[in-house]
Amino acid sequence: MAQQQSIQARIFAAFQNLGTLALLAIAFPFNLTVVLAALLWNFVRRPFSKPVVLNENPKNILIVGARMTKTLQLARSFHAAGHRAIIVDTNKYWLSGNRFSNTVAGFYTVPDPQKDREGYIEAMRAIAKQENIDLFIPVAIFSVIYFDSNDKPVLSGCCDIFHFDADITRMLDDKFALAEFARSLGLSVPKSFKITDPEQVLNFDFSHEQNKYILKSIPYDQVRRLNLTKLPCDTPSQTEAFVKSLPISEEKPWIMQEFIPGKEYCTHSTVRDGETRMYCCCESSAFQVNYENVDKPEIMQWVTHFAKELGRTGQLSFDFIQADDGTVHAIECNPRTHSAITMFYNHPGVADAYLGVGTPNFPSEAWQPLPDSKPTYWLYHELWRLNEIRSLKQLQTWVKNIWRGKDAIFEINDPLPFLMVHHWQIPILLLDNLRRLKGWIRIDFNIGELIE
Repeated sequence: MAQQQSIQARIFAAFQNLGTLALLAIAFPFNLTVVLAALLWNFVRRPFSKPVVLNENPKNILIVGARMTKTLQLARSFHAAGHRAIIVDTNKYWLSGNRFSNTVAGFYTVPDPQKDREGYIEAMRAIAKQENIDLFIPVAIFSVIYFDSNDKPVLSGCCDIFHFDADITRMLDDKFALAEFARSLGLSVPKSFKITDPEQVLNFDFSHEQNKYILKSIPYDQVRRLNLTKLPCDTPSQTEAFVKSLPISEEKPWIMQEFIPGKEYCTHSTVRDGETRMYCCCESSAFQVNYENVDKPEIMQWVTHFAKELGRTGQLSFDFIQADDGTVHAIECNPRTHSAITMFYNHPGVADAYLGVGTPNFPSEAWQPLPDSKPTYWLYHELWRLNEIRSLKQLQTWVKNIWRGKDAIFEINDPLPFLMVHHWQIPILLLDNLRRLKGWIRIDFNIGELIE
């Protein structure tokens, strides 16, 4: 039976990868036409364009996570301010489409730090020395694993680092520790319990609880993070079956968190010495690929208070739930760049916010996306969503989102990433999975990965 299931899974994986490659092949001529038209337009208008920004004190910025759109956005923002952006990723992502951006001054690959920590450290320090790096910004999971065995930053002594120290990073990345710290500051968070054994859940008395609970892995789990099964289930046997299906242990603890009905939001904050210098807030969902800034003063107040009390330099990406009574509760935090930063695509102050320029005259409130900035989306995600449309109203909403928004990757002044991410980076990943007859759950064009 197991062998038969394995064969079926491989056959499904083969058709899944081949079918997706065929769909991308159909889209390729349209994408290529748009990109070639943009390149031609740029060539024609070059003599009439504004001169490139020359910065009196240009910096060399090292950004890790080259496959991701948020890395591309940071590179574009620093380039627009007259700085040099160098992007880096692991060897698996040598195919990064963002490396073809005309705002990227250099691209490198390094060993996977989870497999070869010493090789990763040696390669990163060599890049920092060769490129004379001034500032290091880790945007993705690198923000958690970029410390050496002594809890010192990998690039300690090489350059400035826009990131929290090891202890703060671990606290922020630990959903339970974060809740305890926020509660100590008088900030609202849901009831939370640290779970290291399934029996803790099975023995929990839910009868006195007003709301149900959900279980979330404390270590990042890109697959199970979307599972919002509410506890207790309809029957004790269903609860037991679900809980025991999860890899809960002392080494991989989970958090059992109160599920508060309400509206979800996500935020990004760029913080220097406790001062929130950049901030945005969006409506959220489990799989977030649409960003539109919303005005939620109560959430901004929560975040700025937290950042001020923390008093450190780094990036805070919170998820919130606003209950029906208006109270906002932080449910988790990622101590790294949020993809919502794509909404700052036309903001001239991004580089200054990270570099600390203009501190004496910096606005009393954090910079937010400009009033004329459009909501951002990923076109290929939106095309994929067409098969979920079941009514005229849904179609009208879809068209409205495209019409009033902006693709997060495409820029007419920098069109190549739009072609290369969708028709180079993703297809090569699909071909590798086809070779291994391995399937995937979804394609995330935002972070440039196949979620397996």
